[in-house]
Amino acid sequence: MSLQGLAPILNADTRLLILGSFPGARSLALQQYYGHPQNQFWRLLGTLWQCDLVAQSYPQRVQTLLERGLGLWDVYAACEREGSLDADIRHAELNDLSGLRQRCPSLALIAHNGGESFRHARHTQGLGLPVCRLPSSSPANASQRFEHKLALWGEALRQAGLL
Repeated sequence: MSLQGLAPILNADTRLLILGSFPGARSLALQQYYGHPQNQFWRLLGTLWQCDLVAQSYPQRVQTLLERGLGLWDVYAACEREGSLDADIRHAELNDLSGLRQRCPSLALIAHNGGESFRHARHTQGLGLPVCRLPSSSPANASQRFEHKLALWGEALRQAGLL
């Protein structure tokens, strides 16, 4: 099944861009980044920022991200996949990341959310910005404790000046 990704959430004030691989089936159905209730993305950020992002509506969450200088996008613009697992992604088309510095002149750090996204770090490293790998917030990454993820995500937010 051929799938189309979500539009980026970013602006000129974005200092940290978190790049996932490609939205899961639930996120695509909702047209929302990290829409699966077991994905820890919103809980991680809410804990770090001491606000309940999970309780907010999706438009409120997006506004909070933008106000705090955090942007979202994925490395893949489109792909073929059954289900939601990164391992099942086929015939992926990369998003055009080359214009990020122009679109986000305040950008200080790019963080890849998980291993599949980080496989494309060579493209983001070519932008001349610091790049890091975050442990995936996906429910498929259940082997790492929330506290461990929280510490690493917190380091990235501090590095970008968002904490």
